[in-house]
Amino acid sequence: MRLPLATLEVFTAIARHGSLRAAADALNLKPSTVSHQLKTLEEQLGLALFIRTTRSVSLTEAGRALIRGAGPAFDQLTDAVESARTTGHAARGALKLAMADHVYDLYVSPALPSFCAAYPEIELEFCISDALTDLVEEGLHAGFRIGDRIAQDMVAVRLTPPMALAVVGSPDYLARQGEPDTPRDLLHHNCIRYRFHSSGRIAPWEFQGKEGVYSVDVRGNLINNTLPASIDLARQGLGLAYTFRDYVAQDIASRKLMPVLETHLAGTPGIYIYFPREYRSMMPLRLFMEHLREHVVQN
Repeated sequence: MRLPLATLEVFTAIARHGSLRAAADALNLKPSTVSHQLKTLEEQLGLALFIRTTRSVSLTEAGRALIRGAGPAFDQLTDAVESARTTGHAARGALKLAMADHVYDLYVSPALPSFCAAYPEIELEFCISDALTDLVEEGLHAGFRIGDRIAQDMVAVRLTPPMALAVVGSPDYLARQGEPDTPRDLLHHNCIRYRFHSSGRIAPWEFQGKEGVYSVDVRGNLINNTLPASIDLARQGLGLAYTFRDYVAQDIASRKLMPVLETHLAGTPGIYIYFPREYRSMMPLRLFMEHLREHVVQN
C-alpha cells in the first residue's frame, strides 16, 4: 500500500508531544483533524497505536514499534526538505564551473584566495576545457566563454571588456627568422597553432584590415590544445604564438616574448559568465560572480 505520510506525521507528533491537543498545536491543526487522522491510520493498519484514557495517551506495543522507525524517518525527511529549501540560497554548497585555461589563469585563480577566505563553506569545482560544454548535461552550474560563443537560452553576464590579441615570439626566434611586417608574412614563419578540444578545428589567426577582419591560414610544425603549451613553445624559440595579450603581458614586460604585427590585430569580445536561467538566484553563483567582477575591476 502507499505510505500514509500525512497520518504518520500526525502519529509521530502525538507520540512526541504526549497528547492530541499538543500535537494539533505543533502541527497547526484542529484537534478534531488530528483525532480523525489518527483514527484513519489505525484503521489502515488494522491495529491500535495508542491507549487513550481521560488523562493521558500512551503508546501500545505496535505504536512503540512504529515510532522507532517513523520518528527518525520523519527527522530525515524534515532535514531533506530544509536542505532543498535552502540549497542555493545560502553562502554554502557546491559550485561547479567550466572554463578555459586562460580564464582560470587570468581571472579566476587570482581571485580564489580572497573568495575562499570570505566563503569557506562554498565548495568550488573546476572543469578546465575550451569545449563548449553542455552545462545541464554535465551537471555544471556555470561556465566562462567569449561573448559571441554563448547559447541564446543562457543568461550571460559580462566579466571583462573586449580583449586585445597578440602575436608573440622569443627574441631568439625573431633574430633568426626576422619580424613579419604584415600578416601575410606569417606564411613564411613557423606558427604554433591551437586545436579546439570540442570541434577539433584549428583556431584561426585573425587580423584587422581596411576591409574588416580577415584570417591568415598559417602553417607550422607544432599544434597543441592548451594556451600554456603554446606560450611555452614560443618562449623556447620554436615559433610564433597567437594569443590574448593579457595572457602574455608579463612575458612581454620581461622581454621573454616580443609582440609583432601590433597594428594589424583585431580584438575579441570580452569574457562572459553564462548559466541556465534556473540558477539566477543561486547564492554561491551570485557571490562568486560579484567577487570575480570586483576583482577584475580592481586589477
